[in-house]
Amino acid sequence: MKRLGTLDASWLAVESEDTPMHVGNLQIFSLPENAPETFLRDMLAKMKADGEIAPPWCYKLAFPGYLGRVIAPSWKVDKKIDLDYHVRHSALPRPGSERELGILVSRLHSNPLDFSRPLWECHIIEGLENNRFALYTKMHHSLIDGISGVRLLQRVLSKDPADTDMPPPWAVRPERTRASKSDEEASMTAALAQAKEALKLQADMAPRLAKAMTRLVNSVRHPEDGLTAPFAGPMSALNHRVTPQRRFATQHYQLDRIKKVAQAAEGSLNDIVLYLCGTALRRFLLENDKVPDTPLTAGIPVNIRPADDQGTGTQISFMIASLATDQEDPIVRLQHIKQSSRSAKEHLQKLPRKALTQYTMLLMSPYILQLMSGMGGRMRPVFNVTISNVPGPQEFLYFQGAKLEAIYPVSLIAHGGALNITCLSYAGSLNFGYTGCRDTLPSMQKLAVYTGEALDELESLLLPPKRKPAAAKKTATGPKKPTTARKKAAAPRKKAAENS
Repeated sequence: MKRLGTLDASWLAVESEDTPMHVGNLQIFSLPENAPETFLRDMLAKMKADGEIAPPWCYKLAFPGYLGRVIAPSWKVDKKIDLDYHVRHSALPRPGSERELGILVSRLHSNPLDFSRPLWECHIIEGLENNRFALYTKMHHSLIDGISGVRLLQRVLSKDPADTDMPPPWAVRPERTRASKSDEEASMTAALAQAKEALKLQADMAPRLAKAMTRLVNSVRHPEDGLTAPFAGPMSALNHRVTPQRRFATQHYQLDRIKKVAQAAEGSLNDIVLYLCGTALRRFLLENDKVPDTPLTAGIPVNIRPADDQGTGTQISFMIASLATDQEDPIVRLQHIKQSSRSAKEHLQKLPRKALTQYTMLLMSPYILQLMSGMGGRMRPVFNVTISNVPGPQEFLYFQGAKLEAIYPVSLIAHGGALNITCLSYAGSLNFGYTGCRDTLPSMQKLAVYTGEALDELESLLLPPKRKPAAAKKTATGPKKPTTARKKAAAPRKKAAENS
C-alpha cells in the first residue's frame, strides 16, 4: 500500500455529494484525412485491448469508506480493472456544436467517481462538427494536480502525425529512477528519507514559516504592505453553497496577443489573466447590482514541481491576490492587480522550496476546515474565486494520427467558491475553462464573453491603433466624377441595395 501525502489526502477528506473533488481535461481532435467511418470505434477497441494499467491509473483506495478516506488514506493496486467501465463512448447529435459539447461535458463532470474503483474515467465523444471528436478525461485531485494531469496525458501524444501505433494514457509507465530496488524497499527508503527531512525542516524552517505567516496575518491591518491576506475578500454571489450539478464554458485567445498586452502594461502574462478575469467578474456582478465595495480576491495555485518531475500527486503552493473589482477605471484596476500579484510572488519566493508544502498547508488549513466543518458558503470566504494558469505543450501534437486542436481544463468547485477559472496554454493559444455551479451561477457563460471584451478594451487602451492603408491618390487616368445624370441613375440602385 502507498500512503497519501497530507495535501493529497485533504482532497479526499473534503469530498461530499455536492462537492466531488475530481478535475478533468477536454481535448478536441480533428480526424485524420481519409479516416474510415469506424476510426473511433477501432481506436476505442485498440485502447481497451491494452491490458497493462500503469500507475496512477491502477491505484484505488485501500479503504474506500469515509473513515478510511479521512483517517488512513492509502492506495493499493487494482489488478482487475474493468476498462469497459472506465473507458466510455458517447456521441453528439451530428453535427454537434461547441455548445452541445459543453452541455455534455457539464453533465459528465457533475457525476462523482466511484470510490470502490480506481478514481478516473475517460470518455470518447464523437459527432463534433467540422470532422472532429473530443476526449474528456477526469481523475480525482488526490491523484493529480493541473501540471501532473497535463503531463500524464501528454506522454502518449506524438509530434509526428504518421505515428499511429500509440498506447492509451493508462498504459504508459512513469520513468523509474531506481529500478534495482523492489517497490517495498523503495517505499521504505522514501518514507525514512521523508521523516528525516521533516525533522530537519521543522528545526531549520519553523522560524521562517512563522515569520511568513505573521506577515500575511499582519497585512490585514497594514494594507500598505501590499499583501492580500486570507479572508480579505467580501462575501459575494460567488461564495454561497453549491449544488452537485456543474456548468462548463470555454474561451481561447492567441498567446501572442496577450503577451503584447502584457508587454505594453509592463506586467506578466498572469497579471493580464487576472485582469481579464477580474474585469469580467466585475461586469457580471454589476449586471445584478451585486458588486461589493471590497475587491474580490483570487486564490492562485502555484506549481512547485521540478521541471523534470514526471510523478503524480499534488505539488502546488498557493497565493492570494486582489482582483481590484472595486476600481472603475480599467488602468487603475490593472495597476492594483499588478501590485498585489507582485507582492504575493515576492512573499512566496522568500521561502525555500522545501518549506512550501508546509506553508501551503498552513495557508490552506482555514479553507479545508471550512469545507470539513460545513461552514463553507456560510461565512466569509478564504478567497473569492480560484484562478490558475497551467503551462501546456507549445507544439501541435497528435494521437493515432488525429491532430490535437485544443485543450481545455475542467476543474473543481466547493462550498464558498462557486467558480473556478483555469487557463491552459497550447500551441500558441491560451485556453480558458470556466467551471461553475449550475444553480449558484446562472448565465455563467457570459463570463467567457466578457473576458474577450475585456481583452478588446485593454488592447484599445494600451496598444497603438492599427494604421489603415492610405487611400490611393487620384490620377488623370483615374475614374471621373459622376455627372449629375449618372448620380440620379445610381440613386435607385443604392436604395435597392440598402433595402435588400
